[in-house]
Amino acid sequence: MTHRVLFVCTGNSARSVLAEATLRAWDGARFEAFSAGSQPTGRINPYALDTLVAAGMSTMGLRSKSWDEFSGDNAEPMDLVITVCDSAASEPCPVFFGDFVRTHWGLPDPAAVDGSDADKRAAFAQAHATIKARLMAFLTLPAETWTDRDALKTALDRIGFIQSEDAVHG
Repeated sequence: MTHRVLFVCTGNSARSVLAEATLRAWDGARFEAFSAGSQPTGRINPYALDTLVAAGMSTMGLRSKSWDEFSGDNAEPMDLVITVCDSAASEPCPVFFGDFVRTHWGLPDPAAVDGSDADKRAAFAQAHATIKARLMAFLTLPAETWTDRDALKTALDRIGFIQSEDAVHG
């Protein structure tokens, strides 16, 4: 069975796109991955694209889009919606309605980093490392977890606390 997963943030130019492309690259057979924003910028951040290319992941078909594409009457239902905005930084997280499991995997916005190109590349690399650590945990969830919404929600919420260092240091 294929599960439909939507990653949502504000601009849909960095974090949600990194998550969409990574899940698609790692397990496009079990998961249909999408991303959207509550206030899309209309373009993918070039550092996000560079980060994906450096990781050997396809950027084909990626675009910054509104969550409206996924919430209309004719939209196919999602199984899981994951917000990736950083509520700790008082960044507004979108509210999305529907019959799906929702969880929050907050991340600082690498596009908000000021500084040199190297600083910006490092911020995107760090965000992508955290996303990859979380998706590694996500992909190892036992199949039976998907049949118990409460267990799935609990497991997904826990994954949202994983940082890239957790994967590196055990």
